[in-house]
Amino acid sequence: MPKNTAKGYNHMSHLILASSSIYKKELLSRLQCSFRCESPHIDESPQSFETPPMAAERLAVAKASKVAALYSDCLVIGADQIADQNGIFINKPESHEQAIKQLQQQSGQTILFHSGLALARLGPDGSIEYQSTVNSTQVTFKKLSNETIEKYLLLEKPYDCAGSFKAEGLGISLFSEIKSTDPSSLIGLPLIDLCTLLDNFNYKII
Repeated sequence: MPKNTAKGYNHMSHLILASSSIYKKELLSRLQCSFRCESPHIDESPQSFETPPMAAERLAVAKASKVAALYSDCLVIGADQIADQNGIFINKPESHEQAIKQLQQQSGQTILFHSGLALARLGPDGSIEYQSTVNSTQVTFKKLSNETIEKYLLLEKPYDCAGSFKAEGLGISLFSEIKSTDPSSLIGLPLIDLCTLLDNFNYKII
């Protein structure tokens, strides 16, 4: 079983991002550290008892732990984001029609985006040691006309993004307000929290 703890490891540990997401890879690249990516291939279905933030954190830990179990002397980053409209999970749309429906439902509404984050490593006793957290961003959408929704989706095609938008791109034009402690969290990898976790494991960015 994973243990929620952290011990001092040196900066020479190899860093792995447990994800195949190009968005998370681009975010982690901002820290100018050497890393590689490896997909954890886990079941990302939420469990019946879970709230959206609980699921986001559990999945982040599961991703980091699965990859960490395969390697020694590696720190593994796991991340998962879940969108939440009044406690209801919002999934990736995966089609144009579903994306239209999502944006129509989100028009004029406030949505929470929970970014779960975990850092894990295989300990000397063979157990997985990790620390985790959740960073939540509050997004309020403008009133969106059907014409605006259609034009936006045709321009950006955000069908692989929860909530049917790309905040790092044209999707920002759909919002009236964003409340967040970390601007990178909405894109899926909260870098401020990640730097804190890395520091806890004695991995220094600077």
